[in-house]
Order: sequence, then structure tokens, then C-alpha cells
Amino acid sequence: MQNRLEMLRIYCAAAEASSFKEAATRLGISPQAVTRAVTEAEKLLGEVLFHRNTRHVRVTRAGEVFADQARALVQQLDDLLRANEPQDELDVSGLVRMTAPKSMGERFLMPTLLRLAEQYPRVTIDVRLSDTIIDPIAEQIDIGVRIGFMRDSRFVVRQASSVGFRLVATPKLLARTGVPVDIAALAGLPATGFMDRSTGRLWPWQLADGQQFTPSDPRFQSDDAEVELRAVLAGIGFAQIVSYLAQPYIRSGKLVAVLDELAPDPWPVYVYRPQRGPVPARIRLVFDAVVAALEAADLQ
Repeated sequence: MQNRLEMLRIYCAAAEASSFKEAATRLGISPQAVTRAVTEAEKLLGEVLFHRNTRHVRVTRAGEVFADQARALVQQLDDLLRANEPQDELDVSGLVRMTAPKSMGERFLMPTLLRLAEQYPRVTIDVRLSDTIIDPIAEQIDIGVRIGFMRDSRFVVRQASSVGFRLVATPKLLARTGVPVDIAALAGLPATGFMDRSTGRLWPWQLADGQQFTPSDPRFQSDDAEVELRAVLAGIGFAQIVSYLAQPYIRSGKLVAVLDELAPDPWPVYVYRPQRGPVPARIRLVFDAVVAALEAADLQ
């Protein structure tokens, strides 16, 4: 379809010019490309569209009729495509579905998304905040935010930031249990757990050098990071909490970080699009705003 449309554009230019060379110069292509387009049109129609000799070319009567029809079709398609292009920023419209981790979305993305919704009244933003990793293709997600590593090469991915993890407990709990000195000591301590809803199992704590630890008998567990944090603040158990949630409470003294030498390297935070190819203005607008919001956020 695209090649046929280009053939029609070239043919129309040839019909309006005094020579194929003039048409080629006007279009910024070679005279041979003009000749090929005209020849293709003649084969498709089974008509001679140009009289040719060594001195000049001249469009035939059939060629004039075809040029009028082709010109109308090209103009109609151009008008159709132009009608769907925003004439300025505020004309951007349509639905954008996005997903992000719940606590990250609430803290760092919602102000940006609400500003976009106010600034672009014709854009509808459908936000799915969840700590469950979903299938963006099946859920028809346009934009996603993920902590961790992206392995799908079909996605358009941009790293916007990174997050760390802290092992924490309340001062009161530490006074009762003592401070753990190694991984083995963690096994005998009360703990909370973060549930992976998609598997029904606890997420293991990520430690340095690829080590992991999973509480065997957690006293409290949830699939919501902020709910688990509330249990930790209540002194129920030790936990590994993402840095942007833990850090304010560490600074205030409500939580104490332990075994920092076992902290893993920070994990990347990615903004991604599941589909390659042309990007509608509404998706590019939200994608760029989400990246900017996370680049400016203090996630460490």
C-alpha cells in the first residue's frame, strides 16, 4: 500500500512536469525512480500514459484522466491523515493505558499524571497501580514502569532511575532480638514478607553477590508494600523494604537499617512501551512525562 501510494505521488508529479527530470528534481529523487513509477502505473492499468521520444515526454489523454484520479486519491489520503494529527499540543487526544508499582505510582507519578490530565483534557489516562507484574500485551498496556530487569526485546525501554533495598527493623524490636550479624542470624528472627500475587509465594530478599533469603515463617505478609511497611513500623518483624519507602523512616529514627554490607546493587527502574513502530502523540506525551518524573524523583 505504501509503495503504491508513493508511486501515485511520483506519477502525479510527472504528469504536472515538462519532463521526468524536472519531476525528479522537484521530488528530490532520481529520474530513473520517476520512470519506474510511470512504468509501474502503465502495467497496472494496461494503458500507455505517456508518449515518449528522444526529445520529450507528453502525458496521453488516458494519462491525464488517471492523473486527475490519482491526485484526488492522494489528496483524500493526506487529508485523512492530517485530520488525525494534532494541530497543536492541546489537540492531543485519545486513551493511554499505563501501569506502575503501586507505591511508586502514588508517590512519584500521580502529580505528573494529574497535571497532564488537567493540561490535556482530550487525553484519557487509565492508570493501573499494582505490585503484580502483568502481561502488558494481554492487558493492552501502552506504557509501563518496572523495577528490575527487562528481558523482552520487543519492548522499547528507557532506564529512568534506580532503587536500592534496605533491611530494617524498629529500635524496639532490635532491643529485644539483638542486631543480626550475618545471613544465618536472619533465620531465627521474626520477619514480614512481601507476597508475589502472580505466584502466591513470598518475594525473596535480595542480597549482595546474588544471594537471597526468604523468611520461612513470616509473622505478617501482604501483597501491598505499604501495608507490609506499616507492619514493620509496628515492630512485628524485620523486612527488606525498597529504599524510597524505608529511607524517610531511617532518617527519622523510626527504623534502623541492618546488614548494610549485604545490600544488593541498586535495581534499575525502567519505563517501557510494549510495541515498536509509530508512536501516537498521546503516548509519546505521557511516556516522556513519566520518564522525566522518575528521573527527578529521589528513589534512593
